[in-house]
Amino acid sequence: MCTVTFVPSKEGVLITSNRDEKSWRKQAFPPTFYTHNDVSLVYPKDADAGGTWIAVKENGDAAVLLNGALEKHISSPPYKKSRGIVFLEIISAANPTEHFSTISLEGIEPFTMIIFSNNELHEVRWNSIKKFASQLNENKAHIWSSATLYDALTVKKREAWFSKWQINNLNPTAADALTFHQFAGDGDSKNDLHMNRGGVMLTVSVTGILLKKNKAIMQYIDLKNNTTHETEVSFDGHLQATLN
Repeated sequence: MCTVTFVPSKEGVLITSNRDEKSWRKQAFPPTFYTHNDVSLVYPKDADAGGTWIAVKENGDAAVLLNGALEKHISSPPYKKSRGIVFLEIISAANPTEHFSTISLEGIEPFTMIIFSNNELHEVRWNSIKKFASQLNENKAHIWSSATLYDALTVKKREAWFSKWQINNLNPTAADALTFHQFAGDGDSKNDLHMNRGGVMLTVSVTGILLKKNKAIMQYIDLKNNTTHETEVSFDGHLQATLN
């Protein structure tokens, strides 16, 4: 939930996320089918709080979560509920962006949420005091890095890596995006996309969503257990899952 890219391609819309987490947290459950507010979703499930950081909905909506808003904040628990639970409340709504604008977020830790809904791309943020929302160009590629882990200089470096990757991948596939998220960097393990800060904070998984016209394919790479899960969902709610 700490590095996210959005890439429109000939193959479809690519949304990819690295989850950077404390090593002592339980490993997430791989993606499967859940129902929230009578809406079918596919997502990996956080084993500690029960929420998630990335999901695709039966109608083709998709969203991804990053910790923090515009700048690094001091975490002050306890909070009313986890950001992953709030994320599910928002993405399962009929209009996720509108729901973000109306939902009460008092007592919720700051977060950023990228929402692709009805072929529109939105970025929404909550900094514990104020909400921010903007519509982005869905025909351009974008990258985000969590404000809680990466300073402005590192964010700029990552943007440069992403720009170079785009030049070298003019027609990127979902596999290309997953490769970028696993191997991009300059050899600094603390700030490469697949990061590791002394074994305490590290990238534990990479999740990619490929959105096509009539279906979505979610690929989940569990870096701790070295397993890959692929889940396919057609936009009539049908689900297929394989484990490799």
